[in-house]
Amino acid sequence: MEFISGFFSECWFYILICSAAAYLMSSVNTSIIVTAIVKHEDIRKMGSGNAGFTNVLRCVGKVPAIITFVGDFLKGVISVLIPILMTIGWDSPEQQMYRQLMMYIAGIFAVVGHMFPIYYKFKGGKGVVTTASVIIMTDWRVLVLELIVFAIFFVITKTISKCSLICAGLYPFLTALTRNIDSLGKFPTLAPISETTPEFIICCFALTFLIGIAIIIMHRENIKRILNGTEQKITSKKTEK
Repeated sequence: MEFISGFFSECWFYILICSAAAYLMSSVNTSIIVTAIVKHEDIRKMGSGNAGFTNVLRCVGKVPAIITFVGDFLKGVISVLIPILMTIGWDSPEQQMYRQLMMYIAGIFAVVGHMFPIYYKFKGGKGVVTTASVIIMTDWRVLVLELIVFAIFFVITKTISKCSLICAGLYPFLTALTRNIDSLGKFPTLAPISETTPEFIICCFALTFLIGIAIIIMHRENIKRILNGTEQKITSKKTEK
């Protein structure tokens, strides 16, 4: 508890700034903007109704989907960079851990901003691409492991939602795994940590657990379709032809 109380007492202003900035920036939804320009329609009223990469790919086209992907990915990148830039010069082990927690918190608000954008009546996407960018910025080792898992299950299922759900469930556990080896100095992340504590690892697990749960909840309709066997596969259009 001393570690957590110290974190909030020393970093509350930084947390407030990076959280607000991440949320407001990530509320700008690329898929809605691109679809409105290309199709003059609302992507949330097309296909699955999701304002994200996969629905744009199915309903609008490859180029708009790529633009959507880049926009959603940059949300996490920029959001996590904010606490990194705000804490330049923080070199003590404790400050390094505080910085990392703020990176996760900024990542949470980036994902929440994408899911519940204030500019679009709080109806956005499911946050998978933005989460991927948060992962690569906070701990690229986890993203490598997640991509391996995603690739294996995509080959098996050809269903992005299933792969996303599996990766979301694994996220906090893979984070705890990699954070346990931080003190060994192997495979350093963007913001290296010279040593860790059990409290820090628990906090990392809890914060990434929140992101994972949010992803799963946003996929609740997909879960229903998976259970009744009607979930679309990414190759479904070709199959229909």
